[in-house]
Amino acid sequence: MNWRIKGCIQGVLSRLPAGARLNSLLQSLLGGRTDEARHIDLKFRADWLTLMSMLQRQKFGVRDRVLMEIGTGWLPVLPLCFALAGARQVHSYDLHRHLIPRAASTVLRQLEPQLSELAQACGQPLSEVVSRHAWLSAATDGQGILQRAGIEYHAPADASCTGLAAGAVDLVFSNSVLEHVTKSQLAALMNESARLLSDGGLVLHSVNCGDHYAYFDRSITPIHYLRFTTRQWRRWNNELLFQNRLRPRDFTAAAEGAGLRVVSQKRTLRQDLLENLPHTPIAPEFQHYSADELCTTSVTFVAQAGDSS
Repeated sequence: MNWRIKGCIQGVLSRLPAGARLNSLLQSLLGGRTDEARHIDLKFRADWLTLMSMLQRQKFGVRDRVLMEIGTGWLPVLPLCFALAGARQVHSYDLHRHLIPRAASTVLRQLEPQLSELAQACGQPLSEVVSRHAWLSAATDGQGILQRAGIEYHAPADASCTGLAAGAVDLVFSNSVLEHVTKSQLAALMNESARLLSDGGLVLHSVNCGDHYAYFDRSITPIHYLRFTTRQWRRWNNELLFQNRLRPRDFTAAAEGAGLRVVSQKRTLRQDLLENLPHTPIAPEFQHYSADELCTTSVTFVAQAGDSS
């Protein structure tokens, strides 16, 4: 689909009272969630395993920890993976209510073949992970699964103003969420995360900082949206697929601005984009970034309290 058509459709839907619900239905029927099993598998392999590898490098175990997720979405794959890894509780926040409890049953069923890999990733005995999976699966419905897993879904709710006690959370995490918030919202989320962290707690964010329209239109690149000025981009940006176009250093700078210290990060620098950059139009707002910053399409980073040793 041409990216302009996608932008126009979502722009119209974003202005309708039931537009978000209709957009969700279209995604299920025609978009990225048509093959639910494949989507869950990708969330496990491409997303959760990446997050766990970052935590393993920090020697951070999730067993008996309290976690907070920013941006649940439609399928609770990440919270359930962390629950299977032994997390005691997961507070998950969405600005809009997307999650339907019965989806938990689907996710749990699809994760069963991955239990061995999940156990290896979190460094726990397979028997324990299998036991947790069996106990969760014994719940009579999706809501029961979420309750047994200690997953508390907050929606509609603002993750930058949780109401949770200071120091109540051991890990704040998100995946492909921070690229969809404004710069001021990003700062607020980081400030709240810093307030919530317990001693030794971490924040862990994986950010997709490439043009999401490129997933629908293969004729454009992941940095296509950087050619537009702020004024021009307003025409194509919309509430259903808001993209802030921030670069990797902006996200880590937001964490540091909240008093957090970035201790590890992993970036995806696209060499093909780098090679073609001299021939790629870049709007004046982005010309102060280095070539590497412009052509990096994802960043995953870990941060902790700034005064931690």
